[in-house]
Amino acid sequence: MWKVKKSKVHGTGVFASENIKKNTKIIQYIGEKVNRSEGNKRSGERIEKYLNSKETGSVYIFELNKKYDIDGSPLYNKARYINHSCDPNCEVDIIDGKIWISSIKNIKKGDELSYDYGYEFDKEDYTDHKCECGAKNCIGYIISQNDFKKYKSHLIRKIKILSKKL
Repeated sequence: MWKVKKSKVHGTGVFASENIKKNTKIIQYIGEKVNRSEGNKRSGERIEKYLNSKETGSVYIFELNKKYDIDGSPLYNKARYINHSCDPNCEVDIIDGKIWISSIKNIKKGDELSYDYGYEFDKEDYTDHKCECGAKNCIGYIISQNDFKKYKSHLIRKIKILSKKL
C-alpha cells in the first residue's frame, strides 16, 4: 500500500504505492514502549544533539497516552518517515493501545503521505521546527493547525511592537 523513498518535502518520505481510500488504516507507528519520563529524556537528548550540530535528525518520540510514549527511532519503523504537512492527507489514530496512521482523504498512487505533527505553539522555540510542506496554508513552521490562531496573534503582537519602535 506504501513505499519509502526520497521526498521533496524533507529527506525521506512514505508514498502511496496504490490508491488509498479515505478512512483506511495505512501503517502502524512502532518502536520501543517507554514511560513518559524516559520519552521526555530521550526527546530532550535528541533535540539538544541536533540543535547543536550540523547533523539533521528527528526525535521520533510519539505520545501513546498519559503514561507511555513510543520511541519510533528503530529503522524497522517505516512510519517514522511520514512527513508533516499543513494540509495533511492522514491523521494519527490510537486504537487499542497502538498508533496508526490513517487516511483522512482519498490518496492517489504516488502521493506522499503526511499528517499534522501537532506541535503546540511555543513562542520561544517554534522557529526550531521549520516547515517546507509547500501547502497553500503553510505558515513556515511545524505548528499544530489547532495553534495557528495563537501563532498569528503572536505575529500581530510582534508587528505592533516593531512598528512602535520605528
